[in-house]
Amino acid sequence: MKTEKRIAARGVRRRYRVRNRVVRDAHGRPRLSVFRSNRHMYAQIIDDAAGHTLVAASTVETALAGPGTFAGNVNSAEKVGRLVAERALQAGIAKVVFDRGGFRYHGRVAALADAARAAGLEF
Repeated sequence: MKTEKRIAARGVRRRYRVRNRVVRDAHGRPRLSVFRSNRHMYAQIIDDAAGHTLVAASTVETALAGPGTFAGNVNSAEKVGRLVAERALQAGIAKVVFDRGGFRYHGRVAALADAARAAGLEF
C-alpha cells in the first residue's frame, strides 16, 4: 500500500515539475497541454495568465472518434493534433509551448505534437 502511494506521488511530482518548467519558459505564450488515458487523447491550449482554456480537442468528440469507441492509438492522436492546431490557427494562436504533462515524449504524445506542428503550430 505504501509503495503504491509513493509511486503515485512520484507521478504527481513529475507532472508539476514539467508544468512549472514549461510555464516558466513560456514567456507569455499559451500552453498546449496533453493528457492521454488508455482510451482517449485530450489536448487543450491554455492561457496561464488568464487561467482560461482557449482551444480544446479530444477523441471523445463525435467528429473524431465518438463516444464509446476506442481511440487510444497513434492515428487518433494525430487527428487530435491536427484538429487542435486548426482550431488554434482559427483563433489566432500560432506559437505555443508544449506541455507533455508528465508523459514521455513517445508514441501517442509525440504523434500528437508532430501532427500539430505539421498543421501549422509553432513550438
